[in-house]
Amino acid sequence: MSVLPNSHEVLLRHVGRLRGQVALLGVQDPALLSRLAVTGLAMTEHAGVHRSLSGAAGWRAAFGYDDPTLQAARYDSLVVFLPKARAELELRLALAFWLARAGAEVLLVGEKKEGIAGAVKHFRARAPSAVKVDSARHCQVWSAQVAVPLAAFDLADWLSWTPLAYRGVSLNIAGLPGVFSLGELDDGTALLLDSFAERPLVAPRVLDFACGAGVIGAWLQASARAEGREVPVDGVDVQAQAVRCARETYARNGGQGTILASDGLSGVSGRWPAVVSNPPFHSGVKTDTSMTERFLAQVSEHLQPGGELRLVANSFLPYETLMARHVGPVERLAGDRRFTVYRAVRT
Repeated sequence: MSVLPNSHEVLLRHVGRLRGQVALLGVQDPALLSRLAVTGLAMTEHAGVHRSLSGAAGWRAAFGYDDPTLQAARYDSLVVFLPKARAELELRLALAFWLARAGAEVLLVGEKKEGIAGAVKHFRARAPSAVKVDSARHCQVWSAQVAVPLAAFDLADWLSWTPLAYRGVSLNIAGLPGVFSLGELDDGTALLLDSFAERPLVAPRVLDFACGAGVIGAWLQASARAEGREVPVDGVDVQAQAVRCARETYARNGGQGTILASDGLSGVSGRWPAVVSNPPFHSGVKTDTSMTERFLAQVSEHLQPGGELRLVANSFLPYETLMARHVGPVERLAGDRRFTVYRAVRT
């Protein structure tokens, strides 16, 4: 039997509290469902986890915070797993209190190293009667009764907009809690955009892997449009909020391209003359390069012959070697103390 995340293992100690209609928000490991003697709703914002949840007998799987399966005032027992991004906690709690019936129990479960102590303050602000019911496996479990369910919940109400002006291109970027680099242009992406300005990407269509809120794709299209060219940029991301934001960013800025939800390239078909990326390397508080390593092993299958892969990453990560092994000769286009932009052409 596989080892579950600590937060999932500690929940198994409280299966008896799960009564009536059950909702689990923020499931990380689909194997949890088969070890619970209940069924209900299982929500995740991770595309790969959602695919696995969809095959669990007796469970309804929801992808993100605007999935049509989410229904108000339906659930008697709700479990809120602590999200990796603290900014996402308020969003997840709001969804829980909208899904809950009056009198429902909400359990907040999370690890100490991921910030459960600070999260409890937010939980108590929404439910002052919240009490700690367990502390085990480096986790805490808190419980609260829902006196009055939240009357309305709409993900659109959580959207924010950030104006971005960089190298003569002006955009408006959508944001949602939990999306990478919310409200700012991160240094790695800025260095990648610099490389496009100084060494233009020559391609009639582009794929942006781990597209986030759509900054790179929107910038590339606006830059090309200023030169009288239309260059559609397709995007793919594993996170539900990022997919929603990228679509919103494209709609606001006149972008063209399809935005897909996929765990790596598993849900992607087709080949592009160019692929670009500022890939993630964290999973919660841990360094995790596994998704990018899988991407680099598979990306040549999605590059046309002679196609270009351009990627920015922290300089200490081992991507140059992997690009050379799986794609082709690599050159360094730009770099600073923290980041390097790499370019490889499929041989």
